[in-house]
Amino acid sequence: MPETSADTASDACLPLTDPRTGRPRDPAPVSGTGRVAAAVAAARAALPGWAGLTTAERSRRLLRLASLMEDHAQDYLRAEQAGTGKPAAELTGEIEQCIDLVRFYAGAVRADLTPASGHRLPGRESWVRWEPLGVVAAIVPWNYPLMMAVWRFAPALAAGNTVILKPAETTPDSALLVAAHAREALGPDVLAALPGGRATGRSLVMSRGVDGIAFTGSRAAGLDVVARAGLRRVSLELGGNAAAVVLPDAPAYTYERLVGASTYNAGQSCAAPARVLTLRESYEEVVAGLAAAMAGRRAGADFGPLNNPDQVKRLDAILEASDAGVRKVSPLSLGEGEEDGYWRPGMVLADVPDDDPAVREEVFGPVLTVQALDDTDALLRAANGVPHALAASVWGRDTAAVLRLATRLDAGEVWVNCHLEQTGELPHGGRKESGHGTDLSVLALTEYQRPKTVTVNVE
Repeated sequence: MPETSADTASDACLPLTDPRTGRPRDPAPVSGTGRVAAAVAAARAALPGWAGLTTAERSRRLLRLASLMEDHAQDYLRAEQAGTGKPAAELTGEIEQCIDLVRFYAGAVRADLTPASGHRLPGRESWVRWEPLGVVAAIVPWNYPLMMAVWRFAPALAAGNTVILKPAETTPDSALLVAAHAREALGPDVLAALPGGRATGRSLVMSRGVDGIAFTGSRAAGLDVVARAGLRRVSLELGGNAAAVVLPDAPAYTYERLVGASTYNAGQSCAAPARVLTLRESYEEVVAGLAAAMAGRRAGADFGPLNNPDQVKRLDAILEASDAGVRKVSPLSLGEGEEDGYWRPGMVLADVPDDDPAVREEVFGPVLTVQALDDTDALLRAANGVPHALAASVWGRDTAAVLRLATRLDAGEVWVNCHLEQTGELPHGGRKESGHGTDLSVLALTEYQRPKTVTVNVE
């Protein structure tokens, strides 16, 4: 793994496993309290120089980082595959999106976000300055190691902050690689990586030298971050349990696209469709359509493994706790040669009661539950009836019916006749127990900035 001056010192080694085989691979350094303190001090020292650059120069350096990432795309692919086991076909698109997003924020930072400049008071002229928070701790999960890191560090850097990136303990590879490239493109200690476990993350959050925290992960871990962060700015993305409302006139491609989205990354996506809700009149047709589509997807051939043994145990526990009357209507088989490692097959579960753990909890696996409701109001209540509110989708041809549901769904992102389709220009963020704050789009810049009003007496 590549190292930089801000990444080398560590107190122990972190054992790593290949999720495709379950076998050990080369360990990573663990960042103890001393390493965290040194990284925070280095980030603070680098802050005035980075924040003091013109937006044009900051943009040029971010573009240089994007070019380095593009030149080393195959290195990123290997780093991501080592930690996640994802198929190369999935990773190629993800890495391209990450590079594009760095370039997006390199351009976005040169736009004018000032909302109220001008002559607002008699004899006075006013304007608003957007200033960086300072040192930002970005703590990201293992499901999309590079992508979640870029979602956090790209707008934070563009806004003038220095960033300390804490990757998940099972997937440090791409974080160390991008930190090495950032040192070359941006300058020393503007973006550093601190691999390690929960203790590393907590030490970083509790550091008084950190001005803002961007966290993506579980609800329990997010609450712990908030408790330790005090009054500092915190942006949280805490997962989801997305509903897909399938109306009787849904397009023929609905089943293939839903199953594709639910098994992408082995279902380990916060916004992945997890709960299919439909009317009783079309219920058996929907179940059969999803089962047929799932029969064409194979772990190993079409999607990768779960990330770690804890996630395997968690998924298995949820499924074992399901109601005895639940129907498993999809073929429960793995691809050839995928008996080792952390593999699980895609599943469609029918006749699932509303209080079932597979409905109420974030499954985070290649599983779709299907429920039948009496009318569209019941569909809406069921869709909004879980604690999560990150994403949802509606499938149907009746424009009025689809838009009525889309506007009433309580979710930060809603798709119509598609799912899991995102771009840097459009915001993404949760509600309720899915967290708060905005990723993607120019709005994400304001997560890492503070407005300052300046008013001048010109009489």
